[in-house]
Amino acid sequence: MEVGGETLRSFRGVVRAGKVHCLEAALCAATVLEQHRFPPLVLSFESIDLLDHVIFVYRTPTGWGSVARSRDPGLHGRKPLFATPRALALSYLESYIDFTGRIKAYTVVDLQVMGRYDWRLSTQNVWKVEQMLLDWPHRKIASSDAKAEAMRRRYRAFREAHGYKPWKYYRGRDRWTALPQEFARRG
Repeated sequence: MEVGGETLRSFRGVVRAGKVHCLEAALCAATVLEQHRFPPLVLSFESIDLLDHVIFVYRTPTGWGSVARSRDPGLHGRKPLFATPRALALSYLESYIDFTGRIKAYTVVDLQVMGRYDWRLSTQNVWKVEQMLLDWPHRKIASSDAKAEAMRRRYRAFREAHGYKPWKYYRGRDRWTALPQEFARRG
């Protein structure tokens, strides 16, 4: 987690700092899981409010899954149960809705396209990864304006009543990976 968007650390930088945001978490997962023969694939979301999200994605015999970190529990990882990357991306639609956010597009990128660029262990910030993802063509995700507005109204009402994101009420939650302990205590 970071205050003002000032870092884009590699795996080495995250381990040293002990902090991580979504793209850094995706790079860490890619670095570790690449050693277990998973290609370094990331899925980048574009949002209407320009607060994009990046996750590590992988494929097993049971389907596509993700490893992800966010301040919003609904944007964490998913079990490998999705038939396609698009189906996996769609599983994030509802939990991405907040006061301003809404997914408008996604793309899957194999970080091997970066060639010899050291996104894994660099001691410097790896801004080139972010720029590559911003420049990469994204596939549009069509979603109903009426449904999005209904979800936004539901989100606002829940926040007014409870003060936090209603992660435990999302459909498909059984496909999410387990929440970290600090979120499990919320009741």
